[in-house]
Amino acid sequence: MVRARVAVIAAVGPAAAVAAKAATATVPIVFTVGSDPAKTGLVANLGRPGGNATGINIFSAELGAKRLGLLHDLMPTVSIVALLVNPHFPNVESYVRDVETAARAIGWQVRVLNAGNEGEINAAFAAILQERAEAVFVAADPFFVGRRDLIVALAARHAIPAVYEARKFAAAGGLMSYGTSLTDAYRLVGVYVGRILRGEKPADLPIIQPTKFELVINLKTAKSLGLNIPPGVLAIADEVIE
Repeated sequence: MVRARVAVIAAVGPAAAVAAKAATATVPIVFTVGSDPAKTGLVANLGRPGGNATGINIFSAELGAKRLGLLHDLMPTVSIVALLVNPHFPNVESYVRDVETAARAIGWQVRVLNAGNEGEINAAFAAILQERAEAVFVAADPFFVGRRDLIVALAARHAIPAVYEARKFAAAGGLMSYGTSLTDAYRLVGVYVGRILRGEKPADLPIIQPTKFELVINLKTAKSLGLNIPPGVLAIADEVIE
């Protein structure tokens, strides 16, 4: 894209954002990432990014504790939960620490399962019974979003409840998702791309921190797992798939 002299690059996800930033210091970049881009060096600070990049922090990492809390509301008697992570994901160690801290606060134990390719995803689900996990917490990661059909199918095959970051999982048959509205986030990327094409500089466009989040519950999947969704959880759901 840099050799093609594009006017602006829209980079979805941290891997794409890092690659774009490494490829050019002049072509404007608008990214979406799941954690603070100032901490990862993509921008100088949130208010005035500096350089040639700006974008949207969709809070994928920051919302981990909230997702875990919702899973606890749904299944309060659970004591061990499996955390599925991609070991190649940027800052995965920090993400695991945050989830483990949130789990300890509610008296849960976390079993970390690594999966960096499709074969390892299959192996991770096969290991869940050995780990005695009663539910699965799927880490926020574009790699998993792209393989949501496989992950949802494996959760169904093993009859294990799972919580996810994005509505796409619940729409594919996943039990529950909570996260930033990706539709809204991508719209905001388009807004920034438009402003840059009209002459504004990425350095002057502050990092957007969305305020639109969505809790989606797949009631059909809950019934297949023999779960009764508490009325309080249903009451706060933005969408219930039946």
